[in-house]
Amino acid sequence: MSTMQAEHLLSVGATLGEGPVWIEDALWFVDIKQNTVFRFDPASGDLKSWQAPEHVGWVLPSAQGGLIAGLQSGPHRFLPETGAFERIAATQPDLPDNRLNDAAIDGEGRIWFGTMDNLEESETGVVFVLDKGVVTQTALPPVTITNGPAISPCGTRVYHVDTLGRKVIRHTIAADGTPDAGEVFLDFNGEARTDWGHPDGATCDAEGAVWLGFFGGSAARRFAADGTMTHEVRFPVSNITKVALGGADGYTAYATTARQGLTEAQRAAEPLAGDLFTFRVEVPAPPARRANT
Repeated sequence: MSTMQAEHLLSVGATLGEGPVWIEDALWFVDIKQNTVFRFDPASGDLKSWQAPEHVGWVLPSAQGGLIAGLQSGPHRFLPETGAFERIAATQPDLPDNRLNDAAIDGEGRIWFGTMDNLEESETGVVFVLDKGVVTQTALPPVTITNGPAISPCGTRVYHVDTLGRKVIRHTIAADGTPDAGEVFLDFNGEARTDWGHPDGATCDAEGAVWLGFFGGSAARRFAADGTMTHEVRFPVSNITKVALGGADGYTAYATTARQGLTEAQRAAEPLAGDLFTFRVEVPAPPARRANT
């Protein structure tokens, strides 16, 4: 197994940094609790930001232009040129305390995204699919905090993270876009992993391995398709939320972090909490996808 240290890249001080994704020539990410979308160009150091009208969990590129943003009430079309957000569909309107949390695009351009209880108490988080403008709830069982989903490079497997359950479930995606019952891919409840924190955001590389950030664990880890851990990246902050792969050659990893949940003493001890970090990887990002909505 390989062990390395992440490097500090950008001071952001995000309350809850999340959703990093490489789109063309820049990294996009969000601060969920501050309703902020960021675009960072590592080559120039340019950082832009937009205010969303609600908590925002992610942005992903659309084949129709612009971005699709996961706002608290549901997916929206987001136009960076004007800063406008237009709702595509409402999700769980009967649960106003729920919000969208994380997402990924499959091989057919469908966006898989999860919801969660913003108070992190009730098992009301479920997984939806946005396909050509239509949102459908999957049959995956509800959990308190959904994370991922991550999609394999072949586009036929989805990895769903049950953060508080400390498990990652792998599902096969049928031709009609529905997931099967799934199997446990990773279980972090063993005694040897009590200091690992909770599995958070997930992403797949070109070999189909899964990168996981660990909230409260000061690390990101890579797991091969058979579940074997191959790499561990240590951070000088506790809460690692998600890793994105990109850069000019696809071999650069970017990781978002969070200040949320830290005590006053912990924040003083972790002045870089909420910032953006980077490290190099041996396996690059898979080919980029765009949403069909």
